[in-house]
Amino acid sequence: MKLSDATLGELPDDVLRPTYNRKALKPGIVHIGLGNFHRAHQGWYLHRLMQQGLALDWAIIGAGVRSYDINMREKLLAQDCLTTLIELDPSGASAEVTGSMIDYLPIEEGNGPLVKTMADPSIRIVALTVTEGGYYTDPATGKLDLNHPDIQHDISRPEAPRSVFGAIVAALGLRRDAGLSPFTVQSCDNLQGNGAITRNAVVTLAREIDDGLADWIDEQGAFPNSMVDCIVPATGPDEIALASKIGIEDAVPVTHENFRQWVIEDDFSAGRPDWDKVGATFTDAVHDYETMKIRILNAGHQVIANAGELLSVATIAECMAHPAIRSLFAKVESEEIAPYVKPVPGMTPSAYVELIETRFANPAIHDTTRRVAFDGSSRHMGFVLPILRDALAAGGPISGLSLVEALWARMCAGAREDGTSIAPNDPQWEALSAMALEARENPERWIGQAKIYGDLADDPQFSAEFTKWLNLIWSKGTVSAIDAYVAGS
Repeated sequence: MKLSDATLGELPDDVLRPTYNRKALKPGIVHIGLGNFHRAHQGWYLHRLMQQGLALDWAIIGAGVRSYDINMREKLLAQDCLTTLIELDPSGASAEVTGSMIDYLPIEEGNGPLVKTMADPSIRIVALTVTEGGYYTDPATGKLDLNHPDIQHDISRPEAPRSVFGAIVAALGLRRDAGLSPFTVQSCDNLQGNGAITRNAVVTLAREIDDGLADWIDEQGAFPNSMVDCIVPATGPDEIALASKIGIEDAVPVTHENFRQWVIEDDFSAGRPDWDKVGATFTDAVHDYETMKIRILNAGHQVIANAGELLSVATIAECMAHPAIRSLFAKVESEEIAPYVKPVPGMTPSAYVELIETRFANPAIHDTTRRVAFDGSSRHMGFVLPILRDALAAGGPISGLSLVEALWARMCAGAREDGTSIAPNDPQWEALSAMALEARENPERWIGQAKIYGDLADDPQFSAEFTKWLNLIWSKGTVSAIDAYVAGS
């Protein structure tokens, strides 16, 4: 059955679907970055509220700022912005159609439709899932990179912005001029302190354009920090076929694990849905939750993904079934990551490691190693290196974290150990590949990349450990290096 509003009543009986009147929904949120994660996570939470007859004036309008979003827009509009969510559990799959999204804005140069819609008083939240690399962060300062070409464009042509932050600043300027309050800007990306990072990006860019606007945004705007968690694989032919097997023709179905978590700082300038009524947590201690998740889950992904790529292991579940990779994960997590994580209510770091190990090993989730290894230049900088710095400051062990960095360097050389090629998998792939090949003879060239490692190359312990592991990986292979680390040699 082709998915649409008209066919909802004809879906298979065991498929959950909206019980609310979608035609009566009114918009309240613009969400920029309509990938799988948003639809399986934030979109689902809102849908579940609507199933209770709540938040019917908070419907989502989708948006994008890049040309590659056009294809997603066309597919979603063709099915009335409905999404089939397929929960994958080892015991079986179940499906639910969600309907909290009601439109998807045209994607145009200058982002006119987006700016106009965000300026509308009905929009009270603008949410983002634009990936870790979409925040234009200068790695040297941790602040907005004012020299990035997109940001430079938005400073010189604020009326026709190119970046997501330029569009937000333009819309907030229109709201201020109209005497409206600012909308909340809600990051839903895997960044520690994502709200603070977003505030800095928006206010810094606004400051370059209009000091008064920057002050108004900083004083009256809201940028809540949050932690988001759900493993959501990319959609390909297998996922489309799975939806079809269930009885739904969906061009962009989403598969996900049977776990979700959303922890949010209760800081909103224009109201919010009651997400806590469907399982979200509002707390002032978001930082502790996000540290636990980003360090144990997100950094944990990087611990295993590059080894998996080098050994031609296709999925994260298969990585966890590989004895050497699972041993690497267990030792690095317990000895070099968990010590730098605080407990949160109801969860210790060691218990969370066990939870993540179980989630990663779920064979029903076909989360590709390639997807998890994507954009290592952002993910290692954001997830792994802060732990390495804490470990060095505390005088703790760093051998495993150094091995993880060496595995990434070896992976960026572009070939697996069986001789097959690794396709470009990072926005900086060309430069990383060239440096990885140079590092084969001179390992310090890799950690000398200041935009990634900063002054870490000057630390003799890290330099020595990294050099040892990279040389061993090149000479004897990934498994030999992991075995040596696990054995403590």
